[in-house]
Amino acid sequence: MTEDGPVDDDSLLTIGAFAARARLSPKALRLYDRLGLLTPAYVDSATGYRWYRVEQVDRARLVALLRQIEMPLARIAEVVELPGPQAAQALTVYWGEVEERRAVQGAVVAHLRDRLSGRRETMYEIRTVDVAEQVVLTELRSLRADELPRWIPAALGRLERAAEECGGVAGPPYVAYHAEVGPDSDGPAEACVPVTDARAAQLWLEEHRTGATLRIEPAGRLACTRVTKAQVAYPQIGSAFDAVERWTAREGLTITGPCREVYFADWDAASATDEVCDVAFPVA
Repeated sequence: MTEDGPVDDDSLLTIGAFAARARLSPKALRLYDRLGLLTPAYVDSATGYRWYRVEQVDRARLVALLRQIEMPLARIAEVVELPGPQAAQALTVYWGEVEERRAVQGAVVAHLRDRLSGRRETMYEIRTVDVAEQVVLTELRSLRADELPRWIPAALGRLERAAEECGGVAGPPYVAYHAEVGPDSDGPAEACVPVTDARAAQLWLEEHRTGATLRIEPAGRLACTRVTKAQVAYPQIGSAFDAVERWTAREGLTITGPCREVYFADWDAASATDEVCDVAFPVA
């Protein structure tokens, strides 16, 4: 008997016959078997020949189509086990992630194209402001750039609710970056909310033990520029950070702490063109 030879069970197809039905190569079928995506109905223990049922053709074609849209193998393994409507929803979720990732990549390409070609950069008005000492509630987390849009509002929201329970919010919330946050670097980033009553905040932390901490942010000077809601998106906001950093060097100033985004406006109520955030570096 050969791998493409006859078999007594008419409900089974040799790998060659099944490959022809599924419009796939035997090599692809062997790969799907190794990965656990499409297991043969029967494997001859003596020869290792694989046999498939006709009903497996649809699954084989589905796996192949999902591979064409570069769905990770682990996600494919989940999708092919779901009922039709749930599988369709899982596909919708995956493709939304793909489109979001491509939008970010497109923005990075546009930013790099302008930078490499020497085109005129966005002009930023940079200024310095003096800030008083503050007591801040904070959450510190290591995360990458694609996690920031979800984590920032969630973390600041938790801290603002805590601050309201112990005297109120004393100033604009901000996020400090203690190291680079990007596709390959995970910070960490620190969400910070100034509080009115440090003692009440400390008692609140001791009671709730949420993982948040309390610290003193010393008085100092910030070099900063104001950006719109649209400009906050990664990687566009990187241009603003670069502009402030270059300005501080030209002015002979020294950066003394982690860069930050200070959110002074109602994010949800703001339009894309409204100014919502100061991109800033502590300087001396």
